[in-house]
Amino acid sequence: MLTALVWPRRGLNTLLTLGVIALAFYAVGLANIYDQRVLTVAGIYALLVIGYQFIFGHAGALSLAQGAFFGIGAYVSGILGATYGLPFAVTFPLAAVVPVLLAALIAGPVLRLETHYLALATLGVAQVVLLVAVNWSDVTGGANGLPGVPGIELFGMRFGRGLSGMVFVWGIVGIGALLAWQLTRGHLGAVFVQTRTDEVAARCLGIDTALLRFAAFLLSALYAGVAGGLYVHTIGVISPEALGFPVMVACLTMAVVGGRTSVAGAILGAVVLVHLPEWLRGLEQAYLIAYGAALLVMIVVAPDGLIGAVRRLLRITLPDRRDETPASRPLPPLDRTPVQGPLLQVDGLHKAFGGVQAIADVSCSVIQGEVVGLIGPNGSGKTTFINLATGVEAPDSGQVAVTGTDVTRLRPFQRARLGVGRTYQAPSFSSELSVIDTIAVARIASAEAGVRDAAVLGGAPMARARQEAMAVLQRFGLEEYAWLPADALPHGLRRRLDLARASATGPTLLFLDEPAAGLTPGEQGALQRRVRALSAAGTTLVIVEHNMPFLMPLADRLICFDAGRIIASGPPADVRNDPRVVEAYLGTAELPV
Repeated sequence: MLTALVWPRRGLNTLLTLGVIALAFYAVGLANIYDQRVLTVAGIYALLVIGYQFIFGHAGALSLAQGAFFGIGAYVSGILGATYGLPFAVTFPLAAVVPVLLAALIAGPVLRLETHYLALATLGVAQVVLLVAVNWSDVTGGANGLPGVPGIELFGMRFGRGLSGMVFVWGIVGIGALLAWQLTRGHLGAVFVQTRTDEVAARCLGIDTALLRFAAFLLSALYAGVAGGLYVHTIGVISPEALGFPVMVACLTMAVVGGRTSVAGAILGAVVLVHLPEWLRGLEQAYLIAYGAALLVMIVVAPDGLIGAVRRLLRITLPDRRDETPASRPLPPLDRTPVQGPLLQVDGLHKAFGGVQAIADVSCSVIQGEVVGLIGPNGSGKTTFINLATGVEAPDSGQVAVTGTDVTRLRPFQRARLGVGRTYQAPSFSSELSVIDTIAVARIASAEAGVRDAAVLGGAPMARARQEAMAVLQRFGLEEYAWLPADALPHGLRRRLDLARASATGPTLLFLDEPAAGLTPGEQGALQRRVRALSAAGTTLVIVEHNMPFLMPLADRLICFDAGRIIASGPPADVRNDPRVVEAYLGTAELPV
């Protein structure tokens, strides 16, 4: 039996609480005015990094536009205050709004990109903004900037340098940290984890990952604009340095050193890195070398950030919550209304990758209630066919229809919401999600407005999702593993979890991609029983499988692919005796009836 070796998370919370108390005691009781000013700057950067965690940490996208959003917020509030004399109560909200508008404007083209392409595109945006600030000297002051930015004054109270300004800034940090924690806990946090762990699987569960990334990008811009507005009114001068690449480098470094997805990590990373030059200043000429060496040591020793290192020291993976295991809640009944005509209709599909024709003029249909087996040699186009049917790949030509609706141009999450589900040859799961929460994400994603509701309601709906997830786990015999990290399961249980996750969305049409691969004979027999149960419950199944003794007793019909084309289709007994199938795939070995 698998067991979880975890310590209560309250040990980490106790350390964090003690750290907050110590920092507050130092700031109020021991720090001089200069120290309080350094702490104020650390608070501004903490807010910047908390915002950056939305897009970089939670959404898993390497955007380098955070420094630009920070500088735009600073310039908007600084120019309006210094040049036009507008009060902080007017300029500060605009410092937050303008970066969000820019983020919404550029999100369409840049967020379509991935990895280093996204980084380069957002870095290009940042450089364009910097050039505008330097060259639009009539408004921005050019390379010299603008002096005379007024301090923070609100409701007749002035928050100047020293204690009052520091308290104001850290008050904003506290509000921002609480909001970020509320937004990323519960099932929205779980949806983020699923998205950055395996975006393809997330989309095929029904999660609109593009909308999720868009929301994260806007939130990052919002926090950056607020931080920029605080920054310019704290230092009293606006200059191109606020838009410089070093700001982005500092933000990225703080996020990595503190922890990419932890609000406490963002604050810790900002406090440490803002103070590190102060601690090393006594080294004079060698201080930059020591600074770089210290950062390198941090990254090597704590690749998951300082918070991650503390978790490892305390041996915290996921909290042991077996005493909180929820009672199962029956899933809502599924709509199994008889479909007029084929449930899946494919006509004239073509798909090429470079010079390789993966699918060539494929047409077929699947009737509601069938169990259809897809067979054929490796590279014959079976998995590509599944990818085209579920929307993971777009066909070069042809049409796919589900229940009579043309879904050829629909994205995977839209098809999932129409009842199309799938499993994978090599399912991937996250160490950040327990087994029960892996299923809960599928239950959340199966609702058309699941992600949107999560953003509004925070963690409240997670309890219901877990109750429904427990019912799914019991159905698949996984309830005793509910609170284990999902990626800790052995291969056989991972296969079972993959099937449970796919079935949790309530699909009417479910594609299984080599579900028996690597299973023992006993596990294969158990899988056959579960597949039959899904079929008996009204789920139409399309199974890609090389294990013919496993597949033949299950299938009502076989479709054989070879070189991207269908060479045979019909009852298993007919297909297995087709000379073309024997030559291309089966050979002459005897197969079970």
